[in-house]
Amino acid sequence: MNIEIDPHAGFCFGVTRVVNKAEEIIREQGQLYCLGEIVHNQKEIERLEKIGLKTITYEEYLTLSNCRVLIRAHGEPPETYMHAKKNNIDLIDGTCPIVLRLQSKIKNDYFQNHEQGIQFVIFGKKDHAEVRGLAGQTDYQTIIVESEDDLRKIDFSRPVHLYAQTTMGTDKYKHLQDVLLQRAMAAGTGNHSLKCTNSICNQVAGRIPKLKEFCTRHDLVLFVSYRQSSNGKLLFAQCKSVNDKTYFVSETVDIQHEWFENTVNIGITGATSTPRWLLEEFAAKIRNSNMQFIG
Repeated sequence: MNIEIDPHAGFCFGVTRVVNKAEEIIREQGQLYCLGEIVHNQKEIERLEKIGLKTITYEEYLTLSNCRVLIRAHGEPPETYMHAKKNNIDLIDGTCPIVLRLQSKIKNDYFQNHEQGIQFVIFGKKDHAEVRGLAGQTDYQTIIVESEDDLRKIDFSRPVHLYAQTTMGTDKYKHLQDVLLQRAMAAGTGNHSLKCTNSICNQVAGRIPKLKEFCTRHDLVLFVSYRQSSNGKLLFAQCKSVNDKTYFVSETVDIQHEWFENTVNIGITGATSTPRWLLEEFAAKIRNSNMQFIG
């Protein structure tokens, strides 16, 4: 039995940066508030909470003053910073630099062009923290699109500026662009009325070809991710598309004996929100198990 951990798996740059920042402050001060889950992985949250990280909700944040609060990689809307300024909260900004640049682009675009009747559209998950932070740059004057069904919200007689949550799939974004162009042409406004900004994170998009190649080299793949991770759902679907024996797992107790019958080569990978140490934990669990995997 051969077990290989995907060499490209583990935290993305933005998550690594904010986790390192949290650990540094906790070492210095013993405790730190974090606004929302620092990463979409329950095991990593539990590890950090054991050393002093306290996850708080937005409702709890609004009751705080005279303290330090960490902003996670997803970013925040302007009102989060306004509350901090009014209540003497020292914000430790862990927003991913890629997200920060995207926030700045949308903000500048909106204030320069919204009076011309342009519609600002964000392709993303409406309840996702990053999307909330992006929409906040336009005073929430945006249309959030998750699927083609949501395109009914758009008035195609008016210009559209399209952006995307950084962790959305490149193929789906390209398909959405094509559909928007078709509908703009049908409405008689033409392609000049549609401006598309490619805001998909290159680290996420660039990982997919390597991930597919990794999955095709193994009889079975364990994909380790927190169920709520948007990136996890996206990357798992990519794995499954090339290797039907790919299984979504969050904890080692999720492993099922029957998966491994007639299996020699096992691959372990995960989302960009999955820590490397958790992948290694899965590998150790399989190596140390008494189960007979090869039928």
